[in-house]
Amino acid sequence: MNEHDLGNNKTIDESRQGEAIMVTSETNNGKKLFLESYGCAMNFSDSEVVASILSKEGYTTTRDEAEADIILLNTCSIRENAEQKVRVRLNDFKNRKKRQPGLIVGVLGCMAERLKQNLLEEEKLVDIVAGPDAYRELPGLITEVESGQKAVNVLLSRDETYADISPIRLDEKGVSAFVSITRGCDNMCSFCVVPFTRGRERSRDPHTIVEECKDLFNRGYREVTLLGQNVDSYRWNMTSKGEIKDANAPTTNFAELLAMTAEVSPLLRIRFSTSHPKDMTDEVLHTMAKYPNIANHIHLPVQSGNNDMLYRMNRGYTREWFLDRVKAIKTILPDCTISTDIICGFCGETEEEHKETLSIMKEAKFDFAYMYMYSERPKTLAERKFKDDVPEDVKKARLTEVINLQQENSLSAHKQFVGKTQEILIEGLSRRSEEHQVGRNQNNIKVVFPKTALPIGSYVQVKITDCTSATLLGEVVNL
Repeated sequence: MNEHDLGNNKTIDESRQGEAIMVTSETNNGKKLFLESYGCAMNFSDSEVVASILSKEGYTTTRDEAEADIILLNTCSIRENAEQKVRVRLNDFKNRKKRQPGLIVGVLGCMAERLKQNLLEEEKLVDIVAGPDAYRELPGLITEVESGQKAVNVLLSRDETYADISPIRLDEKGVSAFVSITRGCDNMCSFCVVPFTRGRERSRDPHTIVEECKDLFNRGYREVTLLGQNVDSYRWNMTSKGEIKDANAPTTNFAELLAMTAEVSPLLRIRFSTSHPKDMTDEVLHTMAKYPNIANHIHLPVQSGNNDMLYRMNRGYTREWFLDRVKAIKTILPDCTISTDIICGFCGETEEEHKETLSIMKEAKFDFAYMYMYSERPKTLAERKFKDDVPEDVKKARLTEVINLQQENSLSAHKQFVGKTQEILIEGLSRRSEEHQVGRNQNNIKVVFPKTALPIGSYVQVKITDCTSATLLGEVVNL
């Protein structure tokens, strides 16, 4: 997803541009790669895989696009605005190719699969189009372009594609890293294009996941986020119906995978995203309660508080089911924070249906949220079956109501932390002041405190003294 930051309450409205990855290849071929990422965490994780693949081919990455021999944009199709931003960038690069004829420009990811013909033939914006399952083929695709051809591979796979590749991290001196545990999605939410751009869901071997977490910890990382479109449906050696594929091999569900990663080290904090309300089990919650280093936070997208809307969205649960899951979280994990996604103005949404979304926000009391207006995407069920008939001004007005209510909820939730001492994982300096450091607590809430002598990646005890709807403020204790 793409997020425009409103503190911890966010409206998903525009693409994020990632930093280029800096990698020095052992077999330098003299060529430089500029890699830019947009959209969700999965895209940023995929970019690390791309960097690894091309590094082995001798490419050295650069943060300066002006010195690049090849430019790759890893794209997102969730929102129309994200696609427009990518198009602006591609037109800039098209003009640059007139001055640098040998420059190779490619589009990766979700937008690549969806718009391959337009990008390659009609608009002539790119030389390479590679879908999310085709990154192993990039060296060959680049060779095709160098021989004077256009190159495309958007075939989707039913198997895990990159399990044996060690991603090159965006920040080698970082604290947090993403670890993909599944690819694709079997849920056919009517508003979502992901199943069509990323393919069917498949899970990764749990042992490769654990080994990747161990490697990250040994290299100084102190937090990993297990990534999947729906982490709760992770299953190894099992079909989607729970049938065992190989009777001689062990099975692993998401709760068991969580335990395996938590046992890498008590100093490695484990997060995960995203949970699906219809699949989240009490077993996962009990596993979270058992391991102190599993973050006390769950992202549980509700999308709407009205049953008719949830049916049109093909979400697979009701308002009542969702609230039951919230109740289970608060019973088993009393201090757990819950974040969510909310869509305003989906097809046919009435004022009464909108009010039910406001009411579920009041009842669930989400700690923070990603909030956005509905944007119709091609190839989705909603495009084929429903009419995008809620006026833009009504969407905006409803989004404003949702944001205002969520800011009230967030402020109220954050006030509960004032006076308490929290364990904070230091992430770096505050963007607003070099005299302050910033980190997050177990609940995934940003905490700002006076600068200490401790380096990033250290844990520190901070007593919370004040808060806003987005941030906790505190003083370090027991240094």
